[in-house]
Amino acid sequence: MAPHDTLYTVTQLGSELGITARTLRFYEDKGLITPRRAGNTRVYTQRDRARMILILRGKQLGFSLREIGEYLELYDMDPTHGKQTKALLKAVQSRIAQLEAQRVALDETLAELRNVELQAEAALRVLETTPQLPVVKKAAAKPSRAGNAARMTK
Repeated sequence: MAPHDTLYTVTQLGSELGITARTLRFYEDKGLITPRRAGNTRVYTQRDRARMILILRGKQLGFSLREIGEYLELYDMDPTHGKQTKALLKAVQSRIAQLEAQRVALDETLAELRNVELQAEAALRVLETTPQLPVVKKAAAKPSRAGNAARMTK
């Protein structure tokens, strides 16, 4: 059998890619991979393996399953991979812009939290240096006559 004809079981492919059999079945259910059947056993081809590597890489980079599916469809339709490469470039540029915007928002949030942290530390320093007044306990309030009448009727 030639190397490109290699077949994998669910366990073998999952082990090789560091994922579970359930993960493989998930992507199969989503139509992103289409293993063959040998009786009741799923067998994955080199193509399925390559697609799983692309799927996992796409997920790691933050692409949605829809985006990954569109990319994989282009791979199948265009033997030159020109359309696929253009789509990839567009998706990557969009993802970079999205992550850059998230970084700006994250930096702003961190700056705000650091400011609140400094204010809280300053407030605690003031509290630690200010003498505390003794706490005076209040005497228990006497029940009102209206309260007594209400309790008597129960």
